Amino acid sequence: MITENDSQRRTASYTGFVVKIVLISTYELGRQPFGLASPAAWLRKRGHEVLCLDLSRQALDEAALRAAELIAFYLPMHTATRLALQLIEPLRRLNSTAHFCAYGLYAPLSRKSFQESGIESFFGGEFEEGLAQLADSLAKLEKPASRATNGHEKIVSLARQTFEVPDRSGLAPLRQYAHLILPTGEHRTVGYTEASRGCKHLCRHCPIVPVYNGVFRIVDSRVVLADIRQQVAAGAQHITFGDPDFFNGIGHAIPLLEGLHEEFPQLTYDVTIKIEHLKQHEKYLTTLRDTGCLFVTSAVESLDDEVLRKLEKGHTREDFIHVTEKCRDAGLTLQPTFLPFTPWTTLESFRDLLQVLDDLDLSNSVPPIQLGIRLLIPEGSRLLELQDIRRKIGPFDESALVYPWRHSDPRVDELCEEVQRIVAASEKLKQGRAVTFERIWQTANAADGGQSLLSQLPHLASRAAVPYLNEPWYC
Repeated sequence: MITENDSQRRTASYTGFVVKIVLISTYELGRQPFGLASPAAWLRKRGHEVLCLDLSRQALDEAALRAAELIAFYLPMHTATRLALQLIEPLRRLNSTAHFCAYGLYAPLSRKSFQESGIESFFGGEFEEGLAQLADSLAKLEKPASRATNGHEKIVSLARQTFEVPDRSGLAPLRQYAHLILPTGEHRTVGYTEASRGCKHLCRHCPIVPVYNGVFRIVDSRVVLADIRQQVAAGAQHITFGDPDFFNGIGHAIPLLEGLHEEFPQLTYDVTIKIEHLKQHEKYLTTLRDTGCLFVTSAVESLDDEVLRKLEKGHTREDFIHVTEKCRDAGLTLQPTFLPFTPWTTLESFRDLLQVLDDLDLSNSVPPIQLGIRLLIPEGSRLLELQDIRRKIGPFDESALVYPWRHSDPRVDELCEEVQRIVAASEKLKQGRAVTFERIWQTANAADGGQSLLSQLPHLASRAAVPYLNEPWYC
C-alpha cells in the first residue's frame, strides 16, 4: 500500500530512489488483470512501491493516487480504454504533478485521444520493460523522454523480454472474479494467465495487428507454470489462457499443457485458437481434451465466405463446420465467437447464422452478447485499407475511439440495436441462453415483416448444457 510518508521515497533501490506507482485497470473481462500483475513484478523488483487497482473489483484509493508519482492505465481492450479515458480528468484534479502514462494493446491505437487528455507516455506491445525504464527515470529525478510525440516505433516495442512471474499481491481475490459454470451446476474459481502475446496472422479487423504486425512472443513455460502455481494456491480450479491464439506456437503450447496436467491433473482450462489452426492441428484436439481443456474459444466472425475473405480470417464456412464436427468427435466444446453486424451483413445472412448455429447444436455454446456485436473500426485498423469501408465511415470519434459507420440498410442497424436490447434485458433478468436465443430468433424473423422466415422455432429442447464463464464479454 502506498503511504503518505515521504521518507519512503528515499528508500534505496538499485536505480536511485523509490517511485510511488499506481497501476490502474478499468475492466478486463471479469478476470484478475495479468496486465497489472506482470508489470508490478518488474517494478517491485526494481524497488519501486506499487499499488494495483482493478476498478472492476476495487474502489479508487484517493490517498494513494494523491501520493503517486506515476499513474499508469492498462488498456487491453476497447471497453477498458473508453472507461480509462473518462478517468483522466478527475485523477488529474486529484494529482496534478504525477506523470501519467498508458500501456497495453490500445495505448498506441488511442494515443491521440489520450495525449489530448494529458497522458505523457505510451507503451504498446511488450510494455513491461518500457514501464520499468520510465519508473527508473523518475527515480533518478530525470525528466523522461516524451513518448507522446515520438514515432510509432518508439511507442510499440516488440523486443523479446525475459518475463518475471506476475506479482498478484494486492489484487482482489480470485473468488471475486468471473467463475466457471459446469453443466452439473458446479461453480469453479478461475485464474488467468498468458503463455504468448501478439499473433502470426493479419486479420483485418483485429486490434492486435496494427501493434504486432504478424509478430508473436512466447512467455517462458517456467514463468507460466509458476504463475498458475500461485493461482492454484490462491484457490484457482480452472485456468483461462488469454493468448490471442494458443496454437501460434504449437511447439511451445503442447509441452506446456502436458507439464501443467502432470503437475495438476485435476485442473481444467480453456484456450483461444483460430479455426485455421484447429483444422491444421486437429490431431492435437485429443491432447487438449486429455490434459483438461473444457472448451476452445474461436473467433469465427462470419459464415459468409465473402466477408471472411474481406476480413482475411484464413478459414471458410466449410472449415468452421468441419472443425465443429472434429471438436465434437474429440469431446471438446467449441465456443465460437462472431462479428454478426458489419457493413456487409444482410438480414438474410444474420438469419443464416442463427439457422446454422441451431443446425449444428451450437446455440448454447455462443454467449448471447456475441449475436449483437457490431464491427469496431479503431485508429490504425487494416479495415481502412478497404475502399468500401472508407466510403462508409465518418470522421474519427475521439470519445468513442472509433470511426463511426451506418449500414446502407437501416433495418440491419435496427436489428442490431434490438438484439443488444434483448441481450441486456436477458442479462438483467438472468435468463438462460436458450431463452435469449429464441427471442433473438423471433426478432430476426420479424425484421423484414417475415418475408424470409427461418424455420418456425429453434430446436432448443434437446440442447445440452455446456461449460462457460459467467462474464462473457469480448470487446
